[in-house]
Amino acid sequence: MSEQTPPRRTAAQRAEQGRRAPHGWTHALVAVLASLVAMAVVAGLGLWAAGAADLPGGAFPSVVAAVVVMAVGGSVGLTGDAGMIAETNAGLSVLPLSVSLAGALAIAAGFLRPLRHRAVADTKELAGWSARIAAFWLLLLVGLGLLARHRFTIAVGDGPVGDITSSLGSSPKVGFETDVPLTLVFGLLWLAGVLVLAVLASRRAPLPPRLLRFQESVRPAAFAMLVLLLSYVALGVVIGLVVAVTRGHAAETLAVLLLGLPNLVWLAFTLGLGASWEGRVDGPFGLPMPQVLDAVLRTPHNTSLSLNTLAAQDGRVWWLLVITAALVLGAAFLMAARSPVRMRAWQHAVHMAVALTLTVLAVCLIAGVSAHYGLSLLGIGDLGGGLSGLVELRPQLWRALVLAVAWGLVSGFLGGLFARRVHRRGEVEASSA
Repeated sequence: MSEQTPPRRTAAQRAEQGRRAPHGWTHALVAVLASLVAMAVVAGLGLWAAGAADLPGGAFPSVVAAVVVMAVGGSVGLTGDAGMIAETNAGLSVLPLSVSLAGALAIAAGFLRPLRHRAVADTKELAGWSARIAAFWLLLLVGLGLLARHRFTIAVGDGPVGDITSSLGSSPKVGFETDVPLTLVFGLLWLAGVLVLAVLASRRAPLPPRLLRFQESVRPAAFAMLVLLLSYVALGVVIGLVVAVTRGHAAETLAVLLLGLPNLVWLAFTLGLGASWEGRVDGPFGLPMPQVLDAVLRTPHNTSLSLNTLAAQDGRVWWLLVITAALVLGAAFLMAARSPVRMRAWQHAVHMAVALTLTVLAVCLIAGVSAHYGLSLLGIGDLGGGLSGLVELRPQLWRALVLAVAWGLVSGFLGGLFARRVHRRGEVEASSA
């Protein structure tokens, strides 16, 4: 009996610790709801500033839900109908990254908070905590998917087009609805990516024992890339507020800040590295962008978007190169300063190159835009009257990645040299040894 007592006590202690674990179902629900509130508030305010509150048929809640669904990678499809002899076609592929960022920061904070002040956590514990959040997350996506659907009737005016469509009963309608199964898949992948990045970028988040050997090389680089991207967002907020105050159009500027600010500033980040994008803008629609970008892209055919083409419109865009150099070098210095002192400058260069390349790849994959809408009657294409439009913006991926490798190697090496002059982790131990 005495030999069985210690195991029983151990089991009881583990059960008691499990009951007291600060990451149960209630904490998971709070984390998911906090993310929902953050995204809904940002999306709602952005859409309100853009004038979506005046949409007919009480569509505003559905539009907010659709924007939140798109922000987490969900699939929201556009549908069109213009009667028996007319047809519409529409498509939309864009991530409102301001909403995505708000939700990601909120749920990452909720995920990491119960794990702080700990050095190690076993895989089973982390998997269970993630699964609790994922369960509520899937329920949230189902509810948003059911809410995010609506249809609108488009007014075509009083001209000949309006007379034809009215007499033939072919008033164009466009709507949107969520592909719930696909949304669940991509929404779960989005959540997994956010939680993994949160663990990688946080110094205090515990890791399973088998992964501890990677934290010295991965975590400083991941944190530096997070700071780099958030620095661009913060700089964009300051510039946007200054523009709103000094140049008017405050509502439109606020809408851009709340819906697509990272889309713009992270695009500027890649352009500052020397990357190029291809695209065009046609029709009454356009990107929420500075006028210089619209001037370059508004062409009959796809055109290249780069520092050179932008400088032909406004020479001040060369400041993007200066800003990028300063911020990337600062991120490299931060990475080296948070790394152990025994690391060499060439190791910092490799780590920075890998981290910056992965960051640029992620930006290129999520910052692209594709949107179109058109109306045709009796097989004839665009009926005119501003009833069709096209917006496209795609990166030249391989060039961007090659440039990211080059920038990473140079900035990482310089950052490692500069960081030698500051006190870093492991320096006292190394001196004592």
